[in-house]
Formats: sequence, structure tokens, C-alpha cells
Amino acid sequence: MVNRIVAGVDIGNSSTEVAIARIEGETIQFFSQHLVKTTGIKGTVENVKGIRLALQEAAKKAGLDWKQIDLIRLNDAVPVIGDLAMDLISETIITESSMIGHNPDTPGGAGLGIGLTVLIDQIFDVAEEEQDYIAVVPKAFDYEWVANRLNQAEMQGISITGAIVQKDDGVLIYNRLHKKIPIVDEVSLIEKVPLLRLAAVEVALPGHVIRSLSNPYGLSTVFKLDPDQTIQIAPVAKALVGNRSAVVIRTPQGEVVERKIEAGRMILIGLQNRLEVSINDGAETIMNAYEKLGKLLDVQGETGTNVGGMLNGLRQDLAELTGQSPNEISITDFLAVDAGIPTSISGSMAGELSMESGVALASMVKTDRVPIQKVASLLSEEMGIAVEVGGVEAEMAIRGALTTPGTRKPIVILDMGGGSTDAAMMDETGNITSTHLAGAGDMVTMLINSELALGDRELAEKIKKHPLGKVLSLFHMQLEDGTMMFSETPFPSYTFGRVVIREENELIPLTIRASMEKIREIRRSAKRRVFVANALRALKRVSPTGNLKHLSFVAMVGGSALDFEIPQMLTEELGKYGIVAGFANIRGTEGPRNAVATGLVLSSVKHGVTK
Repeated sequence: MVNRIVAGVDIGNSSTEVAIARIEGETIQFFSQHLVKTTGIKGTVENVKGIRLALQEAAKKAGLDWKQIDLIRLNDAVPVIGDLAMDLISETIITESSMIGHNPDTPGGAGLGIGLTVLIDQIFDVAEEEQDYIAVVPKAFDYEWVANRLNQAEMQGISITGAIVQKDDGVLIYNRLHKKIPIVDEVSLIEKVPLLRLAAVEVALPGHVIRSLSNPYGLSTVFKLDPDQTIQIAPVAKALVGNRSAVVIRTPQGEVVERKIEAGRMILIGLQNRLEVSINDGAETIMNAYEKLGKLLDVQGETGTNVGGMLNGLRQDLAELTGQSPNEISITDFLAVDAGIPTSISGSMAGELSMESGVALASMVKTDRVPIQKVASLLSEEMGIAVEVGGVEAEMAIRGALTTPGTRKPIVILDMGGGSTDAAMMDETGNITSTHLAGAGDMVTMLINSELALGDRELAEKIKKHPLGKVLSLFHMQLEDGTMMFSETPFPSYTFGRVVIREENELIPLTIRASMEKIREIRRSAKRRVFVANALRALKRVSPTGNLKHLSFVAMVGGSALDFEIPQMLTEELGKYGIVAGFANIRGTEGPRNAVATGLVLSSVKHGVTK
């Protein structure tokens, strides 16, 4: 009988888990498991380094040489649910700048033009030597006259590097020019364009997006900005991501007191219809619109707004990672959560902040199978071992969860990781229904980081993972549940009077002014808004009737099931529907960890891949 060593590899957003087992016929003997931090973005070739390390360490634990592994099975990791796919959306106030960011159907030309804005009929009155100009063309001027005027200017040595046009005349003008320039047209409010101010016009080739004006450092290069000014203008660049054309105009300090970049509208595209919903309407309205839509095919963001910048930026980044066109990448799920966003108070003298309301978005992105197949090919090439993509994460997780003592079919699992929340149901006949939703532990970290105005993601991660206390004296501490803890040894002097994060072997004092009660409230609220909301969404999707009351048992797996309060929160919430919930104990030894890696090994027998 064939005797083979098989490794299951679960690539997550935060961690990569491995399980190694010997398979002889249908007998499986697990040897070891290991966990490392995921290298790079989930589902991309950057993961290979972490996978190799995890396999080598797991093999060492099993007393094997990693070269003895006969087959590696990877989960069908979907990129990307991490930081790239999340953001906090609200209106942004910018000062000393104006911008036009839109996608007219037919802008003229391509490239970047920089110069002073000047009305088309005043070019010859204001032109100076060695000065570049951007022509501003109101709708009163005919395109042939405009083209002739620009050609005359060029013949007289006046440098025109770009044009902003009110009517849809960009191509008509461009085709008649002797010297080609980028032209942004269909600018309806052209009377608001400030004149004799430094401006940049950028137009990308068809099928491409602008690169300079959507990059904060591109803007700082164009306008010669210092680091503080670059930070100030960064929201402009963000709002222009994904546009084919744009104009940015720099105005002297104080001339433009403030200008808003709108939060924007989301366009939800379904099987039968499409719905538009404003970010300003809040998370509840957005999620209600999503539920009303039914099956989601894609989400678009209004161009020139913050949500448009976030969603377009996500597509653009993924396109670069996967080698696909941005148009081939769709968003198949999202979670919107109301969030507090710290905002600088204008005129403040000590960095004071106010909390503005916004919406946090986590998105699920669909690409083809190419990225994970590339991971498999590179891993096989580097290690000299056969590698295959094993299957959908939720289905593998449910196979792993069934190794928990006391479980049997039918069974429902909730897999809560760093980037996504998955649910799967296996009925008595072994048929599996699964769903894969955006939003999990990373989104909770983002909310805590924002609502406590920490500006420190690592600290937010620690607040998420550990309980708090307040050191009242060298020997006693008030815990967050109100009880007192006395110590036989003195607490470190630097923790005295401070709210501290209680790690296993260390107390980390917090320097923020918020009380322990306030920090705890924000932490627990963030977990409820993400995990409880997503658990209910996910379970509703896998329930055969769509009714949670028809589910009986749920086993929680994944890294977030190890959290010190999330399982209790879910148990309490699901108890309202009569559901018994608890965290799994994979193979009776691993707790809620290693479900997918274990499932990948187990499923190899079913599919006969080791025979």
C-alpha cells in the first residue's frame, strides 16, 4: 500500500498554518503542525517564503527532513482582504488646493502638463517668456477657434502644456493641434477654476489610469511641496486614484480656505438591478441596500470621492499584484461599519482632535485562479515537491472541524480569521454549503486604532487581544471587570496610576488620556460591530432556510476564536436563536487552530490524490 507524507498549508491574512501527516491507504496519522506570520499579501507569490519556513519547522517537529514530503496541498487563498481592502471613509477637508478628478468619455491626448492657468482669449495678453501655461476654455469658445488660437500661441513661442475645457471638445481640439497636449474636458463648473495659479493636467491613455496626480509624492514633485504640505495634499491624491484624467491647482495660502472631498456614493451592481447609496447615510443604510440587492456582482465608487479612491485603489493594487486588468477585478462582498474618525481641529495649538463620523469598509475581491496557481508553481519549483491547490477554505475548515471530539454531521462552522469570516454547513449526506465574507480581526484593529486616535496599529492589535487593568498602587490593580488583583511582587514603577494592557508576562502602560472604561467600551463595540454582525450574515447564508433558528450547533474555528471575549459574545448572541455555539478542538489537541490545514490533508484521501 502506498505510504506518503502530505502537508496541508493554510495561507491566511495574518498567519500561515501547516499540518503534516502520513497517509497509508485511508489511514491518516498526523505528525506535527506549525504556524508562522504570513509573508506578503495573502494569495500572492510573496507567501512562498513563509510557507517554506512553516513546512521546514513542522517537518523538524515531526523528526522528518522536509524533502521527505511527497505532496503539498494549498488552500484556494483569495487575495486580498487585508489592509489594502479596508479603509475609513468620510468627507475630507483640503486647503490651499483645488482639484478636478473625473472620467470624461473622451479626454484629449495623454501625458502630464504643468503651468499657470490662463483664459484662452487672454493668452497673448499675459504670456511671459520661459513660463508654461494651462489654457482654460469656457463653453463660449468654438473648438476650431480654440485649436487655431493654441496653434498661433505655439508658433509665437508661448508654451501651452495642457488645457481644461468646459464642453465635450477634448478630442476635437486635440486632433487640430500642431503640438499635442493633454486636455481634460466636460468640466461643467469651469468658472470656479482659479486663474494665474499653478496647475497640473494629467490624462492617461485609454485603458490606463493616471499615475502622477494620484500619488502624493507625484503631487509634491509637481508643486515642490515640503513634507508637511505633502501630508496636507495627500487626500487629493487619494481621491484621484483610478481616474483617467485629473487637474490639480495649487492656490496661495489662505485663498482657498477649505474645500471638501466628498465621502461619495457606492454603486452596488446585482444580478437584476443596481442601487446607489451614499456613504453619508451610514453603515446601516448601506448594508440594508446590500441586503435588498440580493446577489452582489460588483461595487463601484463615485469617481473623485474618497470611496471612489478607495475602491479604485484596491483594484489598481490588485491588478499590479496579479497582472490582470483592473476591469477584470470585482468586489463580491463588503462590510460597512459606522466608525469614529479622528480629525484635526482647525486652528488648534496642541494637536487637538475631534471625532467625526465615518464608515469603515472591508471588501472581498474576486480574481481568477491565476495568483494562487502561481504560488503553487513557484513553491513546487523552489522545493522540488508536488504542490496542488486543495480547495475552498470554508470546506476544508469544516472537514478539519469534524475532528473535534463530540462532533458529527450535520455541522456548521464559523471560521474567523484576520481578514474574512467564513461559514460552512455540511449536511448529513456530506454536501457542503459555504460563504466567504469580508471583515474580521484586521477590521477590528483598524476601528480601535481610529476611535482611540492611536496612530499605532501594533498597539491597537495588543488592545484588541488582551484585557486591561489600572495600577492603583505598587501591589494592587483594578481589573476591567471591576475586581481587584493583589500582587506579591511590586508592579513596575512606570505603570503606577496608568491603564495597562495585561499581556501574559508583561504590563504595557498606555499614554492616551482615555479611561479604562472608555477603552474597553470601544474595544468591545468594535468586536460586536464586526464579528457579531458578520457571524449573523454568514450563518444566515449557509442556513438551508435562511432562518438562524433552524441551526442547532455552531463550531468556531480560526485565530479569532482564541480571543478572550469574542467566543462569549457570539455564544450570547447566537443563544438568542437557540444555537449552541462553542470553539472547536481540532484533532482533540489544537483548539480552534489548524482546521483548514487539517482539512486539506483529510480531503486528499477523499479525492484520491495520494493513491
